Amino acid sequence: MSLVRLNIKGISYSQTQSGAYALVLSENEGERTLPIIIGASEAQSIAIALEKEIKPPRPLTHDLFKTFADRFGIHIKQVIIHKLVDGVFYSSLICENDGIEEIIDARTSDAIALAIRFGSPIFTFENILDKAGIIIKIKDQSKLEQSKFKLEDLVVDLEGAEQETGFENDSLEELNKQLEQAVINENYELAAKLRDEISKRDRK
Repeated sequence: MSLVRLNIKGISYSQTQSGAYALVLSENEGERTLPIIIGASEAQSIAIALEKEIKPPRPLTHDLFKTFADRFGIHIKQVIIHKLVDGVFYSSLICENDGIEEIIDARTSDAIALAIRFGSPIFTFENILDKAGIIIKIKDQSKLEQSKFKLEDLVVDLEGAEQETGFENDSLEELNKQLEQAVINENYELAAKLRDEISKRDRK
């Protein structure tokens, strides 16, 4: 299976669901994006790592791991998002020490937080993008690139987003319409949940 390189597009959060964040990855050469639901602390760690001007007074957990790895000559060569099961993404850290390569299982949010700190590329498999990728039309790509590493622009306020109450009574056609609208509104958190619900029904 071929690997596709991913870039970090941004992080969004919802005022309607406390602690719900979506990390949005986009393929390096293409239009597909991959929203991944992550926790608040991981979202903060990723955002701080992206914003080079912000330095926490004490090392965060991922900063400690980086310092520890550097001290013992361990380098993360790349991160691979290799599996998607029931809406959960599974990732691996491809590490190297003294020419010996090791593969370490990791939560995707932790793996990406570390990849930023090590300057390591992030990849996923083509079949995962085919299954979970969402195409988002970006009108102003240059504006996105300029704001990409600004913490205040990485966190998009979605206060107007609808409260998610479950999709049990919605038909597949209705879910696809909601997904399309969520993408238009750049509500990646809702889009990711709708995508996962559609995928579950497709497997039945």
